[in-house]
Amino acid sequence: MPAKRELTMRQLRQMLRLHHEGVSARELGRQLGVARSTVQDNLDRARKAGVVWPLAADQTDDVLEQRLFSKAGYIPGVRRRPEPDWAALVRDLKRPGVNLSVLWEEYCAANPDGYGYSRFCDLFREFERRLSPVMRQHHVAGDKLFVDYSGKKIGITDPVTGAVRLAEIFVGVLGASNYTYAEATFTQSLPDWIGAHVRMFGFLGGVPRLLVPDNLKSGVQKASFYDPEINRSYGAMAAHYEVGILPARPKKPRDKAAVEAGVRFAQTYILGRLRHQTFFSLAECNAAIREVMERMNRKVMRRIGMSRQDLFDSLDRPALKPLPEAEWHYAEWRLARVGVDYHVEVEGFYYSLPHALIRAEVDLRITERTIEAFHRGQRVAAHQRRYGGRRHGTEPDHMPSAHRRYAEWSPERLQRWGQAIGPNTEGLILA
Repeated sequence: MPAKRELTMRQLRQMLRLHHEGVSARELGRQLGVARSTVQDNLDRARKAGVVWPLAADQTDDVLEQRLFSKAGYIPGVRRRPEPDWAALVRDLKRPGVNLSVLWEEYCAANPDGYGYSRFCDLFREFERRLSPVMRQHHVAGDKLFVDYSGKKIGITDPVTGAVRLAEIFVGVLGASNYTYAEATFTQSLPDWIGAHVRMFGFLGGVPRLLVPDNLKSGVQKASFYDPEINRSYGAMAAHYEVGILPARPKKPRDKAAVEAGVRFAQTYILGRLRHQTFFSLAECNAAIREVMERMNRKVMRRIGMSRQDLFDSLDRPALKPLPEAEWHYAEWRLARVGVDYHVEVEGFYYSLPHALIRAEVDLRITERTIEAFHRGQRVAAHQRRYGGRRHGTEPDHMPSAHRRYAEWSPERLQRWGQAIGPNTEGLILA
């Protein structure tokens, strides 16, 4: 196994799945935050090792890592010297009095073991050549679904107190037909964000090949052009529906021009037509939004001569992948470290794990009813979720043998032990 590996095993699995879906190496590199050559190298390793998607059930992280990286050494495409933020340098170069020599001196001051001036200039020019002018995007039917939250909100009135609570407006737009879905949610939190996606897929009656979200915290934990990090729960939902996620670049609205236009249109079309109505529940509000959206999707677009509904029926609907048979159940993922008492804490309750994992990091899958723990991709414990009663849930099999023997010393066992010795000993224990 190499000393350094740029992609985590989860990213490698994501790369194999998206490559199987037909995503290009350039798009994969942009999503995973690595060079295209690194993606191609890893795909070549997978091809030579005979690793194809979907992976077999016995392809654990350890097995996959052994098959792909059995030999230690240099990984092609990995640069060992620190690199600057090339995009920031391009912007700085446009400032008066700034040239490559000045930028290189600042780079060397921050990175004494960095590149020499000649190599620095070559890499900068190489990055600059990759910058492309704005192009008109061509969206393939059933390919991309752009999702975002509107900046405008709609009020929900409490029928008892009269207090108004503002709700967010979630918008999804298919790239080819501009067919639009919208609904109101009280927050942009992870459950509302994922729940809106699930309801949107049900509304469409299928799923596209790729989702293109904005860099919302609920969907993208780390917004970056080079290394975006998808939220684990969001990624699990996408894997269930077999749809890829390609976040738009930060501060690049042209990457998601379809949803930007859809958001603006939804704001004027929905909010403008509902501004005189008072809603007393979220369900009542969403029922009104559905009626308005149906009118909007059936309205004929002047330049095309067809409605969004017509385009959806003829283009996107036949190209969408079918919904999975199994229903999606929301689960939240967290990273936790096992304590010295071989327990992990979830909202004030403690759940045991095998004592051999003390101080190890584990992934927790949290649902309304269960708590599951995974270590290196393998489930190591499962508990029924607790909301009351004892605050510790300890499985005897998770305890060291000495702890287990100590826990077994109940009053009844002590009495039986005394009886085995004699009546006087038993009387002393009962006294």
